[in-house]
Amino acid sequence: MTTSVLVVGAGAIGAFYASRLDAKHAKVAVVCRSNYDMVHRDGFQIESRTFGNYEFRPWKVYSSVEQASETHWDFVIVATKAFNFDKESAQFIADVVSSETSIVLIQNGIDVEVPYRAMFPSNAIISAVSVCSSELQSGRVLKHYRWTRISLGPYSDRYGRSNTDRERSLIERGERASHQLEQLWKDGGISDAETYDALDLQLVRWHKLSINAAMNVSGVLSGCLGNDRMCKDPLLRSHLKACMKEVLDAMPEIYGVPIPEKFASIDAIIASNEKNTNSRSSMVQDWLAHRPIELQAILGNALNITREHNITMPRLESMYALLQSAAKIHMDSN
Repeated sequence: MTTSVLVVGAGAIGAFYASRLDAKHAKVAVVCRSNYDMVHRDGFQIESRTFGNYEFRPWKVYSSVEQASETHWDFVIVATKAFNFDKESAQFIADVVSSETSIVLIQNGIDVEVPYRAMFPSNAIISAVSVCSSELQSGRVLKHYRWTRISLGPYSDRYGRSNTDRERSLIERGERASHQLEQLWKDGGISDAETYDALDLQLVRWHKLSINAAMNVSGVLSGCLGNDRMCKDPLLRSHLKACMKEVLDAMPEIYGVPIPEKFASIDAIIASNEKNTNSRSSMVQDWLAHRPIELQAILGNALNITREHNITMPRLESMYALLQSAAKIHMDSN
């Protein structure tokens, strides 16, 4: 049986993971905006250190979500940047979501699932956390630098609760869908695709937040440096470690469980990023292109949550204030 998958947001992350879904068992379509003409005509050219150079021609290419509304989709993968968090911000995929559609969110930050749960209260939602360094160049040429891991898990709420029949049903359906999607990626070569339960996936997301909050924000504030250069600079290296520690120290207090031993340590994260040469975080790429940055998703939401739990993160609070001010000036100057 063939699974229908629509990827909304065929940028550096969306296009890469779309290209690795098992083509024998999945019909993969993409929604492109600024790069629609090139991708519709020629597909994607992917240059990967892991998989070599290859072409990816989606089953269908759409210029808008509305164009894809005539097809029934088993999975709708949202790989756009998260900027707004009210219910209406999830409305843009309503035309392609049926009662049987599983919604997959490959987005950075915390609480990115909230508007989708509000808009689609009965659909299975899969929260997805990617560890992948890639960059979309010239519209259809994608450079994949390092890492492929994608972690999946069902979403009920921020804490992965399953206290009610409704929450249990959402989690059960999300788990089945997560395992199905995991297999499609494994069969497409992503050997480290993995599925977690609802709570553990939120821990994975918070752990990834420690990397994004430290690396992405500091990358912009340091003059748009790549992660490798920051990790090799003694002062910036110390700063990055302190930022990650603030985020990780908050995890047990927020979720009520210790940090899983399998999660990479701060030193291991730093060492791994030292090897990721010639790449820049997505926030640095957006900043240089004068595009909006995911400041609220990566810092603002996390700071709101820690305040709810009477936890302070002074280093991140300072970075948030500085970058929020700088972003306003930067966008106004464009």
